[in-house]
Amino acid sequence: MPEDSLEVAVDASLTPEACFKRFTEGMTGWWPKAYTWSGEALVKISITPKVGGPCSEIGPHGFRSDFGRVLAVHPGKSVRFTWQISMKREPVPDPAMASRVDVRFSEIDADTTRVVLIHSAFANHGEGFEAYRDAMASEQGWPLILDCFNAPA
Repeated sequence: MPEDSLEVAVDASLTPEACFKRFTEGMTGWWPKAYTWSGEALVKISITPKVGGPCSEIGPHGFRSDFGRVLAVHPGKSVRFTWQISMKREPVPDPAMASRVDVRFSEIDADTTRVVLIHSAFANHGEGFEAYRDAMASEQGWPLILDCFNAPA
């Protein structure tokens, strides 16, 4: 794994198709509100599962903030999107300065899916990207987020 990447996995008690739908269109039900710009006022957070689709958050009064764009999508199997959030937790409009998130859903058995998340290209965020990568790899980063994903609905 390149030095500007991280990988986190979790086994979920859902089919790959259900995991995919929960991760993309069902994010509002599991994404930690503390990890949004709207906080407790969050109305919706989702990834539109089509190439070019927005990864967006809707807050109070219709406030919308995009945190990425879908680069590739294979329903029930994977989704890849830009991560346009800076080290300071601010939106980054320029996709050239974004990292990438690739989420894969693989059936282990009829009732279990392995969800593998690879967050790569942190170097695109610029100087100090190592600290950002380390924060996202820490227990308060993607591991916590995937634990929330995997919590009972």
